[in-house]
Amino acid sequence: MRINFDFTDLSTFLAVAELGSFQRAAESLHLSQSAVTRRIQKLEDSLGVTLFERTTRSLKLTLAARLFQGRAKAILDNAEEAIIAVGDDVAQFEYHRNTVITIATIQTATHAVLPKMIKLFRYAGYTSRIRILDLFANDVVDAVSQGDADFGISFMGAQEPGLEFQHLQDDHFVVAMHPENPLSQHTEINWSDLQDQSVAIPWKGTGNRMLIDNALSHSHAPLEWAYQVRHSATLLGLAESGVGVAILPFSAIPQYSPARVIARPLVGPAVTRVIGSVRRSGHTLTSAAEAFYKLFDKIRTD
Repeated sequence: MRINFDFTDLSTFLAVAELGSFQRAAESLHLSQSAVTRRIQKLEDSLGVTLFERTTRSLKLTLAARLFQGRAKAILDNAEEAIIAVGDDVAQFEYHRNTVITIATIQTATHAVLPKMIKLFRYAGYTSRIRILDLFANDVVDAVSQGDADFGISFMGAQEPGLEFQHLQDDHFVVAMHPENPLSQHTEINWSDLQDQSVAIPWKGTGNRMLIDNALSHSHAPLEWAYQVRHSATLLGLAESGVGVAILPFSAIPQYSPARVIARPLVGPAVTRVIGSVRRSGHTLTSAAEAFYKLFDKIRTD
């Protein structure tokens, strides 16, 4: 059966059925009595039944009308609920789309941690825009502390007052080199093995350099370096080109191009940094930012 009626016809039918009068139904719907009559006729023609027995003095529902009355009300109630639900969904979509989440992060996390989280976030249906501040470790802490970022990813901040630091993963330092470097035959490399190498190390004062200097302060003579640079990408470039070997965190080495550079664990002593999430204690995030932050738990358990 082809449906030739709409919700307004159903509403009109219910008004007439409940009020027992075409005239009172017309008044309640702010329509003319003739308009109400046309809608009822349209509904009757579509259903192929008579809905009302009309005389000059009375109006009665037919058996078909009584059977249809409950279903008509259910149709309208379901339609109203669906419209409200769609409206809520659209409002939520617009809210999340217009929400901006700001994440401060060390650069290595932009390919080691964040992509996984963003995929999970999008899969969950969130459409918020994401602003990523790729910074040095101490600058990540400052951005979170000062409210310039909702939260951060760093290996510093565990001891900072007013901040919460949650462990994500341990990131061990390695020696990166060209595959043809003789040290690539080693399964692990001691600091003493680097004496005859052109060593590239992180810039003095950076978080990575502080970890290296602290590890060597009790067990090794000061390291002789050939290159000192600020960014891990530059260290990696020197190693790939073969002009030197680079000391850097393992997470800084792209895993999609292992043939371009060889990495071996650094020992004697080993150097490890603890990467974690950082947020302000007691600070309330937006619902979207909180949902994103909770994904750290997913990454932590994977």
